[in-house]
Amino acid sequence: MTKTAHMAGVLFSGGQDSATCLAWALERFDHVETIGFTYGQRHDVEMDCRLRVKEAIARTFPQWRTRLGADHIIDLAALGQISETSLTRNVEIDINQSGLPSTFVPGRNLIFLNFAAALGWRRGFTDLVAGMCEADFSGYPDCRKETLDMQMRAISLGLDKAFTLHTPLMHCSKAGAWEMAEILGGEALTQIILEDSHTCYIGERGARHDWGYGCGSCPACELRANGWAEFTR
Repeated sequence: MTKTAHMAGVLFSGGQDSATCLAWALERFDHVETIGFTYGQRHDVEMDCRLRVKEAIARTFPQWRTRLGADHIIDLAALGQISETSLTRNVEIDINQSGLPSTFVPGRNLIFLNFAAALGWRRGFTDLVAGMCEADFSGYPDCRKETLDMQMRAISLGLDKAFTLHTPLMHCSKAGAWEMAEILGGEALTQIILEDSHTCYIGERGARHDWGYGCGSCPACELRANGWAEFTR
């Protein structure tokens, strides 16, 4: 794979998609920094899982270890305080009147990108990598390529510097995401994602399924499980 000689910041939650995107970035950039966000998310167990994923990747892939840079945590508590959603409140996951799942946190990805770019402006990187996808997703409007393209244009204009967003999973199904992980890092990377990454909206880590840990019934678990079943079929 072609590797470019510059830096990138990866929006890294510690889930399946962001773990795959981290590997994708490590294959292509000389220096990669990770960015996590706390916003009062119900599944805050992901904050521990993201460190385990990063440590496991560094331990397992020496060719990537030297490219892994600093990890940054950005506190966005205000986002959780103004969000009445199933990701930020202990309420049942359902579909709201607008047709969106109640797990939709309004503006989340747009805010994430703004803060990641502001960090990049200070740290010296203008390439951002994130796991947004408009193929297998829950209908979130801030995952659409059109939305993200417009946001990055505004960011580049506002910071007076050309920022680029890479979304390697944009047109991938969940099965395709598993396949990409296998291509990037073989069974070793797949096992790290299975054992250490976290996707479940409820934050459940008790039960180990074929596809990893989770409640098995929330939309995130269902997508991950169905993708794994298709990938291993």
